[in-house]
Amino acid sequence: MEKSSCIHFCFISYLVLFIVVGSWYRSTNSSLPNSTLQTPWSTSKNRIFSNSKASSVLETQAQTSIDHSAEAPHHPLDPLTVQEINKVRTILSSYEPFSFTFPTIHTVQLDEPDKVQVLKWSKGDALLPRKAQVLALLNGQSHVLTVDLDSSSITSHAINSSSGYPMLSVDDILAASKVPFSNAEFNKSIAARGVPSSDLICLPPSAGWFGPNEEGKRVVKVLCYSKESTPNFYMRPIEGLVMTVDLDTLEVLKFSDTGREIPIPKSTDTDYRYTAQTKEPQMEPLNPISIEQPKGPSFRVEDGHIVKWANWVFHLKADHRAGLVISRVMVRDSENGELRDVMYKGFASEFFVPYMDLDESWYFKSYMDAGEYGLGMSALPLVPLNDCPRHSYYMDGIFATPDETHFWRHSEGLLTDFQIREARPKVTLVARMAASVGNYDYIFDWEFQTDGLINVKVGLSGMLMVKGSPYHQAPNQDAMSGPLISENLIGVVHDHFVTFHLDMDIDGANNSFVNVNLLRLKKMHKLSLNCMIPQEFHMINPSKRSRLGNPIGYKIVPGGTAASLLDHDDPPQLRSAFTNNQIWVTPYNRSEQWAGGLLTYQSRGDDTLAVWSERDHSIENKDIVLWYTLGFHHIPCQEDFPVMPTVTSGFELKPVNFFESNPILRAAPAFETDLPVCRSSASS
Repeated sequence: MEKSSCIHFCFISYLVLFIVVGSWYRSTNSSLPNSTLQTPWSTSKNRIFSNSKASSVLETQAQTSIDHSAEAPHHPLDPLTVQEINKVRTILSSYEPFSFTFPTIHTVQLDEPDKVQVLKWSKGDALLPRKAQVLALLNGQSHVLTVDLDSSSITSHAINSSSGYPMLSVDDILAASKVPFSNAEFNKSIAARGVPSSDLICLPPSAGWFGPNEEGKRVVKVLCYSKESTPNFYMRPIEGLVMTVDLDTLEVLKFSDTGREIPIPKSTDTDYRYTAQTKEPQMEPLNPISIEQPKGPSFRVEDGHIVKWANWVFHLKADHRAGLVISRVMVRDSENGELRDVMYKGFASEFFVPYMDLDESWYFKSYMDAGEYGLGMSALPLVPLNDCPRHSYYMDGIFATPDETHFWRHSEGLLTDFQIREARPKVTLVARMAASVGNYDYIFDWEFQTDGLINVKVGLSGMLMVKGSPYHQAPNQDAMSGPLISENLIGVVHDHFVTFHLDMDIDGANNSFVNVNLLRLKKMHKLSLNCMIPQEFHMINPSKRSRLGNPIGYKIVPGGTAASLLDHDDPPQLRSAFTNNQIWVTPYNRSEQWAGGLLTYQSRGDDTLAVWSERDHSIENKDIVLWYTLGFHHIPCQEDFPVMPTVTSGFELKPVNFFESNPILRAAPAFETDLPVCRSSASS
């Protein structure tokens, strides 16, 4: 039985200066040192490949674990508890079809109740029936089961008929990473390169899908690195050495060794840890920043997952695949104080990362991080004083922060007799999660503002996936797949696409998607953005009007609009056709949650958002889902070595005629007496 590590988040207050303090993010933890709950299958994949004890100056700041073994669910959308997961195991162990051969269990998660039932449910009502969805592998086939926890029975069992497998398990990753060391061809190649096996770290990135020759077996590509004299082994690739491994038999199906003439890059200056730096920084030192909340935090968490702050209420939970899931989002009306629906559910549905290199050892690098590895399974503890300022409040499962700048301001006096100075502090609540998927670190923020705006941001940091090169200085760039970022290291050009599932319920489930001049787009199921055409995209409730007769709604304010450079018939793009457009709108379907399909690993693209959209169902005055793809082009540079500064982009969900006027007019400004520890420079 494996031990699990709980995803660690925190609720905090932070100033906008925190963004500067936390300018790049990387964890050196070899595992998640939080709860060690005895659950059957849930584990975290974090730094599992390194046997070295790479110390960090920040390691002494780890947070105290919490025992979750006796927790019970309070809300229909609460994740499965430890006791429920153990009950699933008990039910499966006595399931007759598995009596001779028990399958490999890849995921166990809450099978959420029907949306209509959840919307009718109120606190104090009996909890809706609890069910679990199980994805399992047996004899090369993917099994999808529904387990009824109340009746202790399996109510649905289907063998997947489409392409794809469940995400990689920790056992898959660990077993595949060991395969090279028992392979004679590999050991001969490593010996010829002069690398001791004790200095090697091997990783099994996903293999993608590139035609029928790669079907019928679960495979990975295994790559290796040298960790000699550095914890940052990603900067020391053994170029051209790739093994294709059958995950079920652990057989090497293909051995490719094309880079013996390419030297392994040196370890010089690759260590990014503070304790390893020997030179003084060439800048003025920054004084410490203290965050104060004399009256304590303004938010509260009820029943473990219900967050209440200012005029917002929402349900928040961690998910093994999506990472962070925001549900039942409601904002209080500024006129009558009633809670109004904004969004039923929002989360990062898929993450597509294609690399632009056709080399034999690179062509397959086109990862779908959520469906192949799991953003939640790759989540990391946050680093105190760097991710979270002092006085932070930590809890398992979520991270949120108030952030202070000016929300709005106006002055009078230059041309009139009025001497007016009015402003309101901008205080926001942020739900944050950090995930480390291989070399990359992702920071997800859902920021709630008191004016009704939701700002969704994704930050990218960590290490580049680099390619070994014989060059010390840049030759003709046309002959390379990216620029030199250090001696013998190419930063390969690549993209990042994050597709968000946004089930907007503006004052009710039935909504419509319209453009800025309110011309209804009756058949607009997908949309590629053209930045040369001024336009806005609104989700409205056509049955509700403001006092002035305007349809109430929210608009999506696009950001990060990079589009994929791959041809639509390229195998990686077929699998990730959900990135063909930045905006999609589909009718709500409980089974359509994951843009890349339920079973993404080695899928062929036959169960994706692009396929669902072709059904051309009505989306006018219906329960509809808005999908938005956030895109980044990344052309690496020398400043990305040895660790990348965080790059952030996002989009906004902004109220449009939802409120009768500015909803924070009656909010109190901040006064000096509110913060007695603060003093102006003149009085200090």
